[in-house]
Parts: sequence; C-alpha cells; structure tokens
Amino acid sequence: MSDFFGQSVPFFKMQGCGNDFVVIDNRELGLPEAEMKDWVTKICARAFGVYADGLFFIDNAPKGSGLDYRWHFFNSDGSRAEMCGNASRCMGRLAYELGAAPREHTFGTDAGPIKAEVILEGEKAGEVKIQLTPAQGMTLNTELEVDGQTLTVHHVDTGVPHAVVFLDDVNAIDIKRLGAAIRYHDHFAPAGCNANFAQVLDKDTMLLRTYERGVEDETYACGTGAAATQIVAHELGLTNAEAALTTSGGEVLTIALENGNAFLQGAATLVFKGELYPESMGLKLP
Repeated sequence: MSDFFGQSVPFFKMQGCGNDFVVIDNRELGLPEAEMKDWVTKICARAFGVYADGLFFIDNAPKGSGLDYRWHFFNSDGSRAEMCGNASRCMGRLAYELGAAPREHTFGTDAGPIKAEVILEGEKAGEVKIQLTPAQGMTLNTELEVDGQTLTVHHVDTGVPHAVVFLDDVNAIDIKRLGAAIRYHDHFAPAGCNANFAQVLDKDTMLLRTYERGVEDETYACGTGAAATQIVAHELGLTNAEAALTTSGGEVLTIALENGNAFLQGAATLVFKGELYPESMGLKLP
C-alpha cells in the first residue's frame, strides 16, 4: 500500500446555532500550545482545510484545579479568544459524549471556569446550558461617529468584549461594513471588539446579527454576543430577565439573567467526524 493516506488525527465538526467549529482531542495528541495557531489557520482555511469559524482543542485540566478539563480556543484567523458561548455549548456536549466529563461539569477557559449542563430530557433535550463568566466593564449610551453616522453604542465584556447597537431594522444594514467600522473603531483600540446589532421585538424577544472579531465577518450566531445584548437590553429596561434571541442563522438562543449571572442555552450539534491528514496542510505531528 502507498503512503497516500499518511498519519491521521481524529477530529469533530460541531455547530451551535450555525457557528461552526473543528474540535481536536489534545489529551492524546499532545500538540504544544506554541504550535496550535499554525494548525488552526490551516485547518480552518477554505478549500485547503476543513473550514470553520474556529477551532478548539480539548486538553487535560491542570492538577488540583478542580476542573474536569480545559480548552484552547482559537478564531479561524489564529487569534486566541478568551471565550466563545456557542463553542462552549459544543464543548460541553462533546465532552459529555466522549466520557470526559459528567452531564454537569466545569471546564477551564482563558476567561475563567465555565459551568456546563447537558439537557437530556424534555423538549430541550440535546441543548446545553452554560453559566458565563461575570460581565465586566459595562458602559451605556456612548455616542460614536461610525461610517459617517452617529450611533449610540453600548459596551460590555461577557468573556470577550462586545459592542451593542439597537436598531429599528437589523436586516437593513450592511453588517460587514458597519460591523468592521465598530470593530476597528479607535474607541475600542487596540484590541477591538465584536459588534452586535439588535432589534427588540418585545420584552421577551429580539433579533440579533453579530460581526465577530477574529472571523472578520458576520457569523450565524454568537453566544457571548447574545448574552451581552440581553444584559445591555435588560439594563436599559428593554427586556425582561429572560429573552429569546433569534440569530441570523435562524436559531434561537435563550439568555436568562439570574442573581447577577448570565446563562446561555441553545443547541449543540455534531455535524460529522473524520480524520485529518496534517501533512497535506504542511503540519507536523507532535
């Protein structure tokens, strides 16, 4: 037999409300953190790789941490992100299915520990509920000149920084242009932020579109963005403590605010699993 196939690495492709991710179990692979960025950019590349919004590695938790496991999460451009709500739900579901953690567990992220609960019964079976890290640095009603217009922009960090703008019609905007203008605005320099555009329908429902930093485009959904939007909307008196946000991918994310904490619940789906051939992308196995 020829060496056409070479050595392979198992991977999973998951999506949470249309936000899609490649997942690699690093507990066996043992890829050093210094090499992860190169793997991410090549695997997430369109045509030459698997293609995804991001990639995360499951890894062993540090001894004595009290965590069931930890992850290393990256956007498709190779930038490391502190947190991602949709990916966290995918992480919680996959870790449970792999036997890496019980139904209710805690895992480590760069933003801090995340509690996850896999729903196994009822009409919400298969969904995952996560408790996000506490929101920080909220500022409301900042007037900014953006793309030739004055916008009222709110900001809050829900594990990653988010700007939130409320509009009468979120479908009427050029989100790639306006989202990039906010993401790279001097007000948020040097790190930049994600940009969320929301339309409040009533006290319990909103429409949401998100431009994600690192992806540098609109994504079908963003969990931490949905949480940031609901936190700001509730603070402004626009919504109740729990609201359902319909994302641009048509999926619904539920954000509940309880005792100062934000809980995100939604679907986490395994799309397919397969074998990667790292050498085909110029990558070396550890």
